[in-house]
Amino acid sequence: MQPLTNRAKKLEKKPMTLAERAYLPAIFQGLSITMRHFFMKKATVRYPEEVRPFSPIFRGLHVLKRDEQGRERCTACGLCAVACPAEAITMVAGERKKGEEGLYREEKYAISYEVNMLRCIFCGLCEEACPKAAVYLQADKMAPPRFERDEFIYGKDRLVEPVDPTKRSVRGIQLTPEQAAALSNKMAQQPA
Repeated sequence: MQPLTNRAKKLEKKPMTLAERAYLPAIFQGLSITMRHFFMKKATVRYPEEVRPFSPIFRGLHVLKRDEQGRERCTACGLCAVACPAEAITMVAGERKKGEEGLYREEKYAISYEVNMLRCIFCGLCEEACPKAAVYLQADKMAPPRFERDEFIYGKDRLVEPVDPTKRSVRGIQLTPEQAAALSNKMAQQPA
């Protein structure tokens, strides 16, 4: 059979020396690399005790924001669910009933809003798609580790921002301590 090209290169097989046959140079080279890394600074972080600094563009745990009066901003338009490339967001819309004006901003609200954190890729497209600035990915919190799959499905009970203004997220509505105190006083005076 004829070769396809004329560019064949003949290799000479040199006989190995005694040190090469004993693999001593390779062993010493591997040991030198190991010893060099042994005395270097460790690349890992002891997570619960030490927290690695986050990037300024880090996208973490989802939160559904409230407005200045403590009402939910989400109007269940579904744009966040449509924008999600991983299809991690599901919601069911409902109409506000009489007497619930202090809970929801608009006539329509999300009865259930769920984010599957196992599917979420934390891209931030849901945050960008929301016209009411209701969905935010927090820059200071990560999804905590869990042991069961159903614990990774976050409902409104875990996503909606707390009513107490002093416990608000760093992103979204930026409140000074004076503004937070004024808002909590205003919310305390409102009839329930």
